[in-house]
Amino acid sequence: MEEGGRVSWVRYGPLVSLLVVLLALWFRSPQNEVLDDRLDTVLSSLLRAEQKVGMNNVARPKVAVGFGGCVDLIVDGVTLLNKIGLPLTDQPLHHDYIVNMEQLAQSFAYFFAPGAAAERFMLNDTLFSELVEASRDLPGNRWAVGGNAPVMAGRMASEGCDVLLGGSFSPDFTDVLSQHITVAGTIVEEPDIHLILEYPSGASWGNYTSRRANRYIIHSDDHNPYLASMEEFAEKLDNFKPDLVVVGGLQMMDNFPFQEGERHTLLSRLADLLSSSSPQIGIHFEMASFVEESIMEDLLHYVIPHADSLGMNEQELPNLLSLLKGSNITVLSDPNPRVATVLDQMREVYRILNQRHRDAHDAGAKGKSLTRLHVHTLAFQAMIVTRGSQWKNTMSATAKASLTANRHVCGSDDIDPNKARLIMDDSFSVSRREGSQRIPLQETRPVSCWDEDDYEICVAPVLVCTEVYQTAGGGDNISAAGLVLQI
Repeated sequence: MEEGGRVSWVRYGPLVSLLVVLLALWFRSPQNEVLDDRLDTVLSSLLRAEQKVGMNNVARPKVAVGFGGCVDLIVDGVTLLNKIGLPLTDQPLHHDYIVNMEQLAQSFAYFFAPGAAAERFMLNDTLFSELVEASRDLPGNRWAVGGNAPVMAGRMASEGCDVLLGGSFSPDFTDVLSQHITVAGTIVEEPDIHLILEYPSGASWGNYTSRRANRYIIHSDDHNPYLASMEEFAEKLDNFKPDLVVVGGLQMMDNFPFQEGERHTLLSRLADLLSSSSPQIGIHFEMASFVEESIMEDLLHYVIPHADSLGMNEQELPNLLSLLKGSNITVLSDPNPRVATVLDQMREVYRILNQRHRDAHDAGAKGKSLTRLHVHTLAFQAMIVTRGSQWKNTMSATAKASLTANRHVCGSDDIDPNKARLIMDDSFSVSRREGSQRIPLQETRPVSCWDEDDYEICVAPVLVCTEVYQTAGGGDNISAAGLVLQI
């Protein structure tokens, strides 16, 4: 009997296996269809929200964007590190800047495992040159226009703005810019290169596995830290008559070996430029990966008081808040924070900065109150906008920022639901405070907006790209797209 049972199983085993597969497909299919339908509905609803308002057909908005720029060399990070034989480390460590191979390994491992974005200055020119040379012939490498200012300028030009761009570029660089971008700055023979080490979710390097797709950026700039274009940018600003001024790229000053007092002088000139602009002109400051506490304190003194709009990601928000509350910089935060956590942090930043503005104003200092705060995360977009301020169309702008996240990361203007997923919860709490309201994610109205105190809050889910083309420049594209509809 036992032998016969085995023969029967061998004979009918394939049929049973087929039936199991068919049953699995039968039971799984409706669920997949529901998920597909849900994504389609969210996408079409976000597109409608984005299209509710259009650009002014009479005149293109004018935006002045500074400072700097570079050429990005984009490579697969793990492939590069394996090629150069970077020794694996069992000590993931944070370093303010990179001097040698051991520090590179420790720093990369520190951010790679949680999948957190990072950018570090490499003090060792020789090592940086070796990394660039090793990257030049890596399969799949790409060269692209880089730097906060050029990337934001490019996005805004493509979205219908005329842009004045402050930066020092090579002739080859300016040739590839949009015809709607006017450059203010000196010509340089050799542009700064930024090495972008991209990696997908689930990538492995030794014992480390990335929890989400992201990038680790290395630079060793010669031009950008000095804001070399600022003087010419200021000269052209009056005649350009912008509707908005955007400041970015200041992280190039982070841990750069300036002479004593040199950075203070540069930032003081920038403060003069910003404070001399008309109060009617919006000023947006795009945060970045800062690790040096002294430059963060300089930004709080020279730059942030003159900005009425701030943009940042889920790493930069707690970093800024920590410093505002008198603590040390937060180098690494949760790369996938909950909505309630982010909203509470945003409220605190908004409250503290506006209290500082009131105190400074009472003391006779110049500056602006913060009226717009945009935080972009992998799972969602969140905006706080003061009611009655010059910023308009907050709901549509939040939707546009969300859609731009997918478009940029997937590398396509057309969003394919088959290459996207929702990772934001089906409902979220508006605060971590006990008893706080929960808001469900409605597929037909995915952007949730509500009023609090003197501001409006909007939150939109992101259709997270599952076939990543590029993460670098994501925040710049997202912030720029969101701003376009609010000018």
